[in-house]
Amino acid sequence: MNATHAPPSHSGEPLLDVQGLRTWFHTREGVVKAVDGVALQLWQGEILGLVGESGSGKSITGFSLLRLVDEPGRMQADRLFFNGRDLQRLSEEEYRHLRGRDMALIFQDPSTTLNPVLRIDTQMIEAVQAHNRVSRQAARARALEVLRKVGIPAPEERLRVYPQHLSGGMRQRIAIAIALLNSPRLIIADEPTTALDVTIQGQILYEVQKLCRETGTALIWITHDLAIVSGLADRLAVMYAGRIVETAPASRIIGAAQHPYTHGLISSIPSIQTRGRELFQIPGSTPSLLNLPGGCPFRTRCYRATAQCQNDPLLEETAPGHWVSCWHKGVQA
Repeated sequence: MNATHAPPSHSGEPLLDVQGLRTWFHTREGVVKAVDGVALQLWQGEILGLVGESGSGKSITGFSLLRLVDEPGRMQADRLFFNGRDLQRLSEEEYRHLRGRDMALIFQDPSTTLNPVLRIDTQMIEAVQAHNRVSRQAARARALEVLRKVGIPAPEERLRVYPQHLSGGMRQRIAIAIALLNSPRLIIADEPTTALDVTIQGQILYEVQKLCRETGTALIWITHDLAIVSGLADRLAVMYAGRIVETAPASRIIGAAQHPYTHGLISSIPSIQTRGRELFQIPGSTPSLLNLPGGCPFRTRCYRATAQCQNDPLLEETAPGHWVSCWHKGVQA
């Protein structure tokens, strides 16, 4: 871990408890099972990395938790509790109050968060006053405080400008600051550093990790880049074709992964050991969610596949906190 504080211990009830989350899109061509039976638990102050290829369902999982899936998408779950509340029982108005105050989203593109025709101070003050009965002066002071927390230099000046006057890295820091304005208990970050250079990525990852440790905010960091998130997250959940195929503490995933898909992701990361050698590639591509093969969805690309893989594997605990969905699970030799 980069930050100075140790990861949180799992005691008491989880902040987020999700079982059997399904988000299906009912189209003319058929039913797209974008998220199909996902289970997640997250504790206060914990950072969870949600990893997978494009089309694996990780972003839809994040949007589903915030009830931001539009028609023809339909979301349901066997259990969907946040901070002791059953989210499926909330009205749309109650959910709207929850978003931005207790749960916040950081988009991949900061322009999704920032309005180009409004100054930064106007947008941040409105975000505070939407959930708190405070004066404009108090809201502005809160905005300054959070801008300093995310490492923005000369925050007074930044408040007075429009988004287009700032660099991409600066705009993304401000989008992160807006997510933090109301001290949410949970932040869902959807690949927020993908378009940034490596130096800015590293700074933002460090600052986000440090803020989670200091404030107790829980974080779900959605990414396709296992190399980046393995140094940020306490725990990783690997998604494939709408399902979680492996989840464990980050160090265990990197050092003792058991699912062939996870092995493939790890083997495709450049390292000193692989210098000068051709990187491993997982053969084939993610199957269409309209026409998934029966049984294990990864079996058509898997070197361990046998006839048994035509049956759905169960997500089983192989070690404390390490769950794997595979008939032929095991540490790669």
